[in-house]
Amino acid sequence: MKIVVKVGTSTLAHSTGCINIRHVEELCKVLSDLKNAGHEIILVSSGAIGMGIGKLSLKEKPTDMPTKQAAAAVGQCELMYAYDKLFSEYNHTVAQILVTGLDLEDPTRYHNIKNTMNRLLELNVLPIINENDTVNTDEISVGDNDTLGAIIAVSMHADMLVLLSDIDGLYTADPHKDPSAKLIDTITEITPEIEALGGKSRSGLGTGGMATKLSAAKKCIARGTDVVIANGSAPAVLYDIVDGKKVGTKFVSKEEIEIIL
Repeated sequence: MKIVVKVGTSTLAHSTGCINIRHVEELCKVLSDLKNAGHEIILVSSGAIGMGIGKLSLKEKPTDMPTKQAAAAVGQCELMYAYDKLFSEYNHTVAQILVTGLDLEDPTRYHNIKNTMNRLLELNVLPIINENDTVNTDEISVGDNDTLGAIIAVSMHADMLVLLSDIDGLYTADPHKDPSAKLIDTITEITPEIEALGGKSRSGLGTGGMATKLSAAKKCIARGTDVVIANGSAPAVLYDIVDGKKVGTKFVSKEEIEIIL
C-alpha cells in the first residue's frame, strides 16, 4: 500500500514551538515499522515555522513575511535533523523535498518532482515534503499542507492519505462547544452540508483547519485515494488505520465504493 501521511504542527511541536519529542519519536517509529511491513510511505510534514519560533524564542507566530521566512529557515534545519536522526535509528533513509506553489503549477517542475519521488521510493527512501516557507510568499504559496498532501497523494496515485491533526475527525458540530457533537466515522460523499461542518484551526502555530482537510479529501476521493482524518497525539493509530479499523473519519473514494458495490 502506498500511503501519504500529513502531520500537522500541533502534533510535532508543543504550543511553545519546541519539538514534541515523544510524538515525533513515536511517529518515526511507527512509520519505520510500516515501511518494514512493505508499505511505501511519503511524509508531508508541517512544523518548520513552528519549530523556528521555538528555536528563536519568539513569543508568538510572526505576522511579517521576513520573520516567517527566517523562522522557517531555522526550523526546517531542526525538523530534518530530528527526522534524519530518528529514522536512522530504524535503518531508514529520508530525503527532503521543499516545494512552492509555482513548482506544482509548472508542468516541467511538477513532472521532475514526481520523477524524484518515484525514484526515491524505488530506492527505499522515505520522502519528507514541506512547503519551501523560506522563499514562499502569499503569491506562490500552496497555502497549507492539507492541500499539499492531497496534491502529492493524487499525483503519486496513493492508496490513502492520512491527515493527522489535533482533532479526532469530523464531528456533527464543534465538539469543543457542543457536548452532544458526534464523530462521523465514514463519509462517501462530501455534500454542501458536510462542507459546512468545516471550521478554522485551533492551533496558534498551524495554518490549516477542518475546511482545508475537507477540501483535500474532496480532491482525493474523486481520484481514487481514500482519506482518513485522525488525531495525531498517538501516532500508533496509524496501525489501526492501515488495518482498516474504524479510526477518526474515513472518506471513501469513488473507486472503493464501486468495488464494494
